[in-house]
Amino acid sequence: MLRFLTAGESHGKALVVIVEGLPSGLEVKKEDISAELGRRRLGFGRGPRMRFEQDEVTVLSGVRFGKSLGSPIAIEILNTEWPKWEVEMSVETGESKKILTTPRPGHADLAGMQKYNLIDARDVLERASARETAARVAAGSVAKVFLKSIGISILSHVVSIGSVRVDSSAELPKFEDLEVIDASEVRCFDVNFEDAMVNEIKAAAKDGDSLGGTVEVVAYGVPVGIGSHVHWDRKLDGLLAHALMSIQAVKVVEIGEGIDIAFRRGSEAHDPIHWDKENESFRRFSHNSGGIEGGISTGEPIVVRASMKPLATLNRPVLKTVDVKTKEETVSFKERTDVTAVPALGVVSETMVALVLASEVLRKFGGDSIGEIKSNVESYKNQLKTQLKN
Repeated sequence: MLRFLTAGESHGKALVVIVEGLPSGLEVKKEDISAELGRRRLGFGRGPRMRFEQDEVTVLSGVRFGKSLGSPIAIEILNTEWPKWEVEMSVETGESKKILTTPRPGHADLAGMQKYNLIDARDVLERASARETAARVAAGSVAKVFLKSIGISILSHVVSIGSVRVDSSAELPKFEDLEVIDASEVRCFDVNFEDAMVNEIKAAAKDGDSLGGTVEVVAYGVPVGIGSHVHWDRKLDGLLAHALMSIQAVKVVEIGEGIDIAFRRGSEAHDPIHWDKENESFRRFSHNSGGIEGGISTGEPIVVRASMKPLATLNRPVLKTVDVKTKEETVSFKERTDVTAVPALGVVSETMVALVLASEVLRKFGGDSIGEIKSNVESYKNQLKTQLKN
């Protein structure tokens, strides 16, 4: 199984992630990690921080001569703006000269202050910030390398921003379309909706407001049998939902057709099973279940969606709050923020899907080296073919 742990604050010196459980023999390149982090900064409507920060990556351990050792991999992402925050975010004894006492509605500020007995919202927001997802993306970049080695590829694309939504009947993009998606200003595969999304963002920016939206993640090449029906905490859809809901600002996760399924009759809600004579395999040619039935992958593409709320930090603060010291009504404070982070949500969602799939693949097939795992995967596929002939 795969585990990862992140550490660090938004304006701290660095973010760190430790990934444990990956096999030996994987190619781990700093350039690949940096490229994934660069994808996280994509998208029209992002704030100026995305232009300032360059995510300086250092692989600290678990890799030698470009190959994983099977030991924990530690990755550091340096905060290039640290000199501006070195005093305010110092780890040495001292105190802040800019205490934040007007918590933002919709953020972790107030609940975190109450839970941890803190008087400064910065002590909460620095860790609650979506900046933490950079460390996840670094971990996910290595998980993607592992999955690619056994034929699994993952992509994401934006299906809605604000009130603009792509036609739900559109075909799924293929992995080879990822370059086109990333080239889009809003990471939208359907060019017919791109301009409308950009205009929606411009209108919100003019008002000093923010926008939410939805992304779709598609995983190709996932073999049948990942996940399990025998225990609640091993169901693949449950694990994916947990992982995606852990992303900052995500409020809805859907598998396959998700919410829409609830409004259909059973005769229209499921994926008919067909026998593919040419490939000698069972197939489903629709994606209502998102490639998962009974908590188990079916061998079809896994399709999941994550929807995020509009960001709680506004460029023109209007949300009412209360000063925790004076108890007087006021408006929430302003931090540097995005108009929307939906394009970035897609990349982070890819990461979480990759980490879940990598963990479950390791659980299913085992092995300490990439060669051993590949052999186990092939043996399982051959077993399935033999099973079908009996």
